[in-house]
Amino acid sequence: MVIRPIEPRDDTAIAEIVRRSLEAHGLDIPGTAYYDPELDHLSAQYEDGNGRAYFVAEKDGEVAGGAGCSAVAGTDGVIELQKLYVAAAWRRHGIARALVAAVEGFAREAGFSTLYLETHHDLEAAVALYRALGYRETGEPLPGSPHTTMDVFFEKEL
Repeated sequence: MVIRPIEPRDDTAIAEIVRRSLEAHGLDIPGTAYYDPELDHLSAQYEDGNGRAYFVAEKDGEVAGGAGCSAVAGTDGVIELQKLYVAAAWRRHGIARALVAAVEGFAREAGFSTLYLETHHDLEAAVALYRALGYRETGEPLPGSPHTTMDVFFEKEL
C-alpha cells in the first residue's frame, strides 16, 4: 500500500468512494460530504498545503481510499480530519488506520495540537475506529460546521 498526497487524477475515484460510502448508509443527503461543492475536485481544494492536506491510499495500483485535514478557522491549534473514506472492496485491510496516521503525522508536523472530526452514528465502523485510535467524544460540533447531519464529534490531543 502507498499513502501519498492527492493528485488531480485521483479526484473522480475519491468522489466516487465518498458518494458510494454515504449512499450505503442512507447518508446521501444534504448536510453531509455528499453535497460538498469541492468533492469532485478535492485535489484543488487541498493543493496549497496551507494548513491542509489530503492523502490517498493506493493498493495494487487502485485508489482504495483517502483522508484529509484542514485548519479550523477561529481556533488555536485545531485541525479537522476530513473525508476519511475507504472503498468497500478495501475495507478491513488497515487502510483507514494508515490514512489517519498520515493525517495525524501531517498535523503534528504542521504544529497543530488537536485533531477534531465529525461523523454519524450510522457509520459504526468509523466510530469504532476513532475510539480504538484514542479519540474522545466531545458531544458537540465546533461552531460553523457545514455538515449539519453529522451527530458524533471527536477530538484527539496530538
